[in-house]
Order: sequence, then C-alpha cells, then structure tokens
Amino acid sequence: MPDPRGRGRGLSMARLNGMPKIATETLANGLPLHRVALEGTRATTVLVAFDAGARTERPEENGMAHFLEHLVFKGGEKYDDYRKVNETAERMGGSLNAYTSHDLVAFHITVRAEAAMEAIDLLTDFVGRPRIDAEELDRERGVVIQEIARYDDQPSAVAEKLIDRAAFGEHPLGRTVLGPAEHLRDTFTRDGIVAFRERRWSGRRGGAFVVGNVDHVAADGETAALFERFPDLSAPEPYEPVPGFDPQVIVEQRDSNQSHLRMSYRPDYDVTDPGQRAAMTIYSTLLGGSMGSRLFDEIREQRGLCYSVYAVDHAFADVGVLQLSAGLESGKTGEAYTRMREIVGELAAGGPTEEEVHRARAYAAGRRVLAFENTNAVARYGATQSIVFGEDIDPDASVARLDAVTFDQVAEMARRVDPERLSVACVGPHTSAEFG
Repeated sequence: MPDPRGRGRGLSMARLNGMPKIATETLANGLPLHRVALEGTRATTVLVAFDAGARTERPEENGMAHFLEHLVFKGGEKYDDYRKVNETAERMGGSLNAYTSHDLVAFHITVRAEAAMEAIDLLTDFVGRPRIDAEELDRERGVVIQEIARYDDQPSAVAEKLIDRAAFGEHPLGRTVLGPAEHLRDTFTRDGIVAFRERRWSGRRGGAFVVGNVDHVAADGETAALFERFPDLSAPEPYEPVPGFDPQVIVEQRDSNQSHLRMSYRPDYDVTDPGQRAAMTIYSTLLGGSMGSRLFDEIREQRGLCYSVYAVDHAFADVGVLQLSAGLESGKTGEAYTRMREIVGELAAGGPTEEEVHRARAYAAGRRVLAFENTNAVARYGATQSIVFGEDIDPDASVARLDAVTFDQVAEMARRVDPERLSVACVGPHTSAEFG
C-alpha cells in the first residue's frame, strides 16, 4: 500500500480486489496527490484539503478558517474574479463547493470526466494562488455575518453550538466554526488572514484527491504541475491536545413549545485504532442511527415523545464523541432526557443483543457502500483518513472494517460509554436544574 501521508518520492500503486486503483505521489511542494480510480462512473471529483479547520485557530482567530474559505472564491491569478470562477465551473457542468469543519478546510469540484483537467486548472488557480482582495474581503464580511445570524435564528443550530461548548469548554473544539460576528466586524484584517493561510495551508498537512473516472487526467507531469501551484510552506504547529472531560450543562432559555436537546458522551476508546472507530460506529447505529435503533423505537415509536431522535459518533484526531439529539415538544423533554440516559445505561450494563449488532452492522456498512457511489463522498473520506488520521484512504477497506466488527467489540464499546458522565445542552423553556 502507498504510505497514506505520501511520504517519500515517486509514484506508488495499490489495487485491492481489483477495485479501486489508488496511486499516491508527493509533489515538490510537499502536497500528497492521491488518484483514486473508480470503475463504472462518468464523474470525477477534484478535492484539496488542509489541516486548517477551526481547531487550528488561535482564540482571536476564531472564524478565520471559514472566512478564508469564502474569500478564495473571489479569484486567483488566471480566474481573477468570482464571476470567472463561477462561470468557468458552470461551463464545465461542474458542482463547485467547499467546507470548513473543526478538522479541515476543503475545496472540491465534481465534473464529467472529460472536463477533469479543466477542473484541476480552475481549482488549483483560485485555491492555490488566491488574490484575497481587500475590497472583496470587506464586502464578504457582511455575507458571513448574515450567515452567523441565520444560524443563531435556528434553535437546532444553537443547540449544536452549545453542546460543543458544554463538552469542550474554552478549547478550540468548544468554539464554533463560524466564530463570533464581532471578529468579522472588528478584528479580521487581510494581513492576519494571509498569515493564517501561510501558517496552516501546508501541503505537508494536506492532500489533493482526484477521484472517479481518471481516464482524462494527464499521466505525465501536467497534473502535478497544476497542483504545485500551491506554495511550498513549512509544516504547521500541532493542534492543541483535547482537555480532560469536564462535562457541563448549558441551557438557552427560549419561550417556545419546542425544545432541542443534545447529550454528549466521551467514550473511553482509542480513536487512532480504525477497528475501534468502526465498532463505535456500529454501536451508535444500534443506539440511534436507524429507524430500528433503540432510541428511535422507544423514544419516538413506543412513547411518542419526539419527532426527531438520533445518535451519531464522531472521531477527532485525539478524541471520540458520542452525541444524542432530540427535537421535541417542550413538555416531554424531561421524560425523554431521563429515558435516553437510561437506554445508554442499559446498553452499558447489559450490552446489545446479537440481532441488534447484526442488523446495525449491515445497515452501517450498506449506508457506506451507497455513499461511496458518489465520487465526492470518496474524496471527502480520503481527506479525513489521510489528513486527520494518517491512514489508508481505500474506501473498500473502510467497508471491510465495518463488516469485520464482532459482537464482542460492540459490547465492549457499550461498556466504554459512562452513562453518568455527559454534557447536556438544550434550547427551550427549561433550566439547568432539569438536567441534573
């Protein structure tokens, strides 16, 4: 297998079960370039990502990673304004977008395979050598401030913001990706934004991915030359390690008939072990990841306490999180909260059934197979695997790990969730005392 970080020089190839074909090389600027050839598709996704998400921001920079994501779309050297960027993508029939999370910032375009080289030319121009025009910067401030205001008007989005703070406090993982509006209004300068980019957008902590039908991607030096438009920057400083778990309860009181409840656990498992991550995914699926899960069956179907209830697991580079969520009538929040905690406790004490594990494993693996029919999903998976975890990017291996999870592994994951130690966030007509 190629080294997932692209260390070393030259081109390496891998083939698992004949599909997919993966080639990885490290470019002169330190950026690993991964080509993932998938049979049976007429689409190609081009994605570039860096270890430059909200987790890497200093306190006064909170929101800068996301703001920078917006700014690069204003143009580069060849496509030097936003109209040229947008119109060029449209002429290819392409879907152009980006995302910023706590983990990563990523830019991606999906096109018909015949337009792959044009797509690489476009993406590497405005992302690799952005103008970051001062006038455009000032115009975009207002756009992002409106985006922040829109999220603050949505109780479910506010609940997500609060649960991060309740689980991680003042650590970067406890801050929002969008940041506070006052940073946009008062503190972000062009020099500061350029300095953040030069500090964090290093190819040595990034990756480029060309996924899908790669028949039209140049195999000589042309493709590498385009991705080498990104500057050769020093490796960035490591992220701030996650703090010890100090669970809190945060309630934002709103006079409403509906409440949005979030519960966050920190399971005691090794997130650097892909097998344990897979087992936690199966556990969260049987807990609340499907219509056959315990939470959905009892909280919604049997008791009728809510219209939405689910559980999700997420692994950052050094910590795993299990989150339970519900949207419900405010008067039923207390009963739902109590019973959700009890279900977690019952799984910790008695474990799941063999049938639950079998069904959840099939469902989780099947969902991933279906997701990987999309070239963009494969590219995003590869970015997380290689940049966050430094692991193999092969999508087939991901499905195989889920298929290989055993009943005993899932039962062990259930025991590793302490039902008495959880952070809670709620938006609605409540007080913190209700969640003791």
